[in-house]
Amino acid sequence: MFSARLIPDSLLAQRYEPVLAGRDEFISFQTLAEVLYGAQLRNWGAARLRRLEATVAKTEVVHSGDELIREYVNFRVACERIGHALHQREHDADRWIAATAIRLGIPLVSNDGIFEDAPGLQWITVSA
Repeated sequence: MFSARLIPDSLLAQRYEPVLAGRDEFISFQTLAEVLYGAQLRNWGAARLRRLEATVAKTEVVHSGDELIREYVNFRVACERIGHALHQREHDADRWIAATAIRLGIPLVSNDGIFEDAPGLQWITVSA
């Protein structure tokens, strides 16, 4: 949801606003890396980059460390043992994001169905 809120008049962000209102916001270092990559790749202008920086400044970025790394490993093993797609290599970024939420003991708010039924993950999504 973090990236959707960076798009002016995003209908997806509007759908999730009631879920996010009044909550502290955290993002994984992985989410920030993906957003910065997209901004650079698409040559965002100065005004849009300032909005991104302002949004990031209001959000706590969770960086990796020993505990998060262990959570990531435990999560990937649990996913593989039950055959959940998140164990696959192409979902590396999604695993970091999920492991961050699990480590913090908070729900992951996302529109990405890959998180459905992920072991140990509280996932909040909003239907269209």
